[in-house]
Amino acid sequence: MSIPVETFFLNPDSAGTLQARIQQMIAEGILSGYFQKGEKLPSSRRLAQHLGVSRITVTLAYTELQASDYLEARDRSGYYVSANAPEPPRFPASEPRRDVIDWNRALGRRFADGAMPEKPKDWSSYRYPFIYGQTDPAMFDHANWRHCALRALGQKDFEALTADYYDRDDPQLIEFVARHTLPRRGILARPEEILITMGAQNALWLTAQVLLTQRRTAVAEEPCYHGLRDILNQTRSHLLPVKVDRDGLPCDGLPDQADVIFTTPSHQSPTNVTMPLRRRQELIEKAAKMDALIVEDDYEFEMSFLNPPLPALKSLDQDGRVIYIGSFSKSIFPGLRLGYLVGPEPFIREARALRTSVLRHPPGHIQRTAAYFLSLGHYDSLIRRMGQTYERRRSVMEDALASHGLAVEGRGVFGGSSFWMRAPEGVDTKDLDRRLRAKSVVIEPGHSFFHALDAPRNYYRLAYSSIPSERIPMGIATLARELQEMTEAD
Repeated sequence: MSIPVETFFLNPDSAGTLQARIQQMIAEGILSGYFQKGEKLPSSRRLAQHLGVSRITVTLAYTELQASDYLEARDRSGYYVSANAPEPPRFPASEPRRDVIDWNRALGRRFADGAMPEKPKDWSSYRYPFIYGQTDPAMFDHANWRHCALRALGQKDFEALTADYYDRDDPQLIEFVARHTLPRRGILARPEEILITMGAQNALWLTAQVLLTQRRTAVAEEPCYHGLRDILNQTRSHLLPVKVDRDGLPCDGLPDQADVIFTTPSHQSPTNVTMPLRRRQELIEKAAKMDALIVEDDYEFEMSFLNPPLPALKSLDQDGRVIYIGSFSKSIFPGLRLGYLVGPEPFIREARALRTSVLRHPPGHIQRTAAYFLSLGHYDSLIRRMGQTYERRRSVMEDALASHGLAVEGRGVFGGSSFWMRAPEGVDTKDLDRRLRAKSVVIEPGHSFFHALDAPRNYYRLAYSSIPSERIPMGIATLARELQEMTEAD
């Protein structure tokens, strides 16, 4: 690694000759630990030009430092920080400073008290990772994604790479969403009705901020996506959880009045149940009577490998009261952070203004890369491969769960990537997760999906998106043994 020439500057207040000052500057960099052993220094010509001194002055300084074992010269390569250079002094840790701020009083709002689950950062090192929402490197199309990224860096796409998209989005990506993605869900939308977001969670946050106030009432499913619950709590609106049944959000469980209803009809999170067409129509009718808006999170609709998905709730909307949220982050990779909002133009205009004030816009290069990946057919190929793989893994997991008598509480009718599970009464799945990690098994405890503090503790989610088929049976067997031991201990 080379040390940038911009790192070097001469202190105008230091004394001594130019050569001595250059030697002191480099020695101090090494002694402070700023310059590491083995790092290459700029050439004498470049450093002389940068400092505005003669090249011979720099050369003499380098030579003296080499004689003192601070630097070493490598033939036809230049000067490097010597492997034998003095070690930076190790000072004892200083006493921590006293923090006199009363942060309980100083904090105007709190955002860190949510129940976001803890997933191991090294999840891929576990042999049996039944973990949801992570990318399986065996399926990801590295080559074509790299090709699209390089293409997006080309001169032809210079505008997409460098433009400030505060008031718009990449036109190629918007066109693909409008003409390819949304029609598959039965939705027709103009570009002015589409907003690109930093994933579905950002779309949920923008929607909640625009639609909710302290005086308005939001309805959310129970259980529901934990990120949504935290977002709704942050709005300080009145939050009413409604328990889902085998068909999703029940219309007869809705309050008489609500302002915004959040739902996942195609693939309820986390139970995986699908709302039938008739109930979708009833939900829209009920919302119309209440003059309420509906926010539809249509995550994982692409993973409908068992049967074609039902039409989106948005496609049945005749009044413009359904806000639709989609995402490419789940199907391509989570770190992509690319989703989209679809709604009436007045709503999109306000959501765009809020997005501008917070994060300006998703990076143009990411938008254009994704546009190429989608429009060139790589995305559809990826989805087909994922569907085929998930179907095989799901079948293996169903057999393994059945053979060990583990209780499945919910499974996707059309596909998906996980099972919603119920452990025996008295089993806390947070404890189960801790015990299983010692055996290289990772599950997702279900307590964080519930609103109530006294929520059941015996639910958990098992995903098959990140574990090879051949490892599933042994992982489920290990889970079953641990559950049996915990049950017998009680």
